[in-house]
Amino acid sequence: MKFLHTSDWHIGRQFHNVSLLEDQKHVLAQIIEYVKTEQVDALVIAGDIYDRAIPPANAVALLDETLNTICLTLNVPVILISGNHDSAERLRFGAGQMKQSGLHILSKIEDVTQAVVIKAEDLEVAFYGIPYCEPLSVRQVFNEELKNYDDAHTFLVNKIKDATLSNQINVLISHCFIDGAEESDSERPLQIGGADRVSYTPCTSFDYVALGHLHSPQYKGEPHIRYSGSIMKYSFSEQHQKKGLSLVEVDKTGLVKQTHLPLKPLRNMRVIEGELNTILEQGKLDPHSDDYLLVRLTDKHAILDPMSKLRAVYPNVLHLEKPGMFDPSNRLMTQASLKRGEAEMFKDFYSQVTGNDMSNEQQEVISGLINDLNK
Repeated sequence: MKFLHTSDWHIGRQFHNVSLLEDQKHVLAQIIEYVKTEQVDALVIAGDIYDRAIPPANAVALLDETLNTICLTLNVPVILISGNHDSAERLRFGAGQMKQSGLHILSKIEDVTQAVVIKAEDLEVAFYGIPYCEPLSVRQVFNEELKNYDDAHTFLVNKIKDATLSNQINVLISHCFIDGAEESDSERPLQIGGADRVSYTPCTSFDYVALGHLHSPQYKGEPHIRYSGSIMKYSFSEQHQKKGLSLVEVDKTGLVKQTHLPLKPLRNMRVIEGELNTILEQGKLDPHSDDYLLVRLTDKHAILDPMSKLRAVYPNVLHLEKPGMFDPSNRLMTQASLKRGEAEMFKDFYSQVTGNDMSNEQQEVISGLINDLNK
């Protein structure tokens, strides 16, 4: 039996006030294509379906279109859990009715021991879901004394283990932060101070553990305890991550193979560093000039409206940093040279506006004005 493991779609996300919906639609189309070409028996989504609890209407429409294609057109069941960005109550609206169409929404912690069983020939695979939940919620539902996230997660995992059957392959789906795993800037902390970490140890007896929340594809503790990672880069800290989803194959003995399937973005997310003129020249020849960019300028002198100049060749520059202007080794940073720096900065401004260098006479006039003002 084969199934796809994905997570952290974050549909409806904005990045530096730019909507990523078009980019997400491009990537979701690739996931649908993998469902077709790999002829999988199920699709697992391990939380953070939306980017916020009340998603915009166009995000809901995109998810609806995607799930209709997979569940109804391709007749492949989808099993999903809610993440910390989702509203569990809103996400599971109509879950009872949609189950008949092959869409299984697991977002109630009261139901963690109720498995979704998928049959393929003579093999039964039971999928158990632990939606994102805080320790207080688990404490209230089960009336247990649970102090932290690790206590709550371990308690739920053990309840599920007690409910598993030995004649089935058992898959656990969970949205959590496994202690020691690699995090990214784009993940919303579950709790400050590291109190949100949970141990992988209780999960080792499952045949496969499909994790969500962390955006980097990775495993922790055991190779079968795996984060698929997010479907797109959602911060510049993720620029080197290889986004994709996991193709999981199981048989009666358990996990046979796990394969990373790459997803190609409509626009990549990159960091470019260098002097302005160098970046502008390379932008004219860059075949991927529409990527989302953070530009880090190393120029040590003042530049008039660098963002407009950059966007003339790189239209999707989203953030600009100028570390060269704040370099302590820069002579303009010393108090003694600050007066000379004012005249130098005006020379830069003049040449950028007019396209010409200031004459000696003009420089003398400006220096005199600056000296008078400083007095």
